[in-house]
Amino acid sequence: MSKPSGNGLISKGPVAQNRRARFDYAISDTFEVGIVLTGTEVKSLRHGHCNITEAYAGRMGDGIDVWLYNAYIPEYQSKSPFSHETRRPRKLLLHRKEARRLLAALARQGMSLVPMSLYFNDRGIAKLQLGLGSGKKKGDKRETVKERDWNRQKQRLMRDKG
Repeated sequence: MSKPSGNGLISKGPVAQNRRARFDYAISDTFEVGIVLTGTEVKSLRHGHCNITEAYAGRMGDGIDVWLYNAYIPEYQSKSPFSHETRRPRKLLLHRKEARRLLAALARQGMSLVPMSLYFNDRGIAKLQLGLGSGKKKGDKRETVKERDWNRQKQRLMRDKG
């Protein structure tokens, strides 16, 4: 996990994670994409303020660009008159070939583009990890819970046996 340093900025690790993504969706492929942000959005992210739990990615209009919708980045708390909308659509930076492939999968196969985590890479650039997957049914979710509980119980048994 990321921890604030002395100046209030986030150190290594993700800024935001969507923990329910793997529970609600059967993720088949993941992609690392860039995201177009304004200055105050980057400052908010560096302080660790972001929520991508209800966010999703998709097409805007007829273009081949992929956009991130409903991601919450709160306004940066300063005296500056320059601010941003908290839930505005943000453009994602992909290669044209990747974008076409993802949009074709969304249209043809009924898949979903789900943001998994938002983080800063080694160079300090904001990156978003997208997962391409299909939604799970209620029974699949129960199976996931059952498997997770069994693995946890197995670990306890192995630890106790020595």
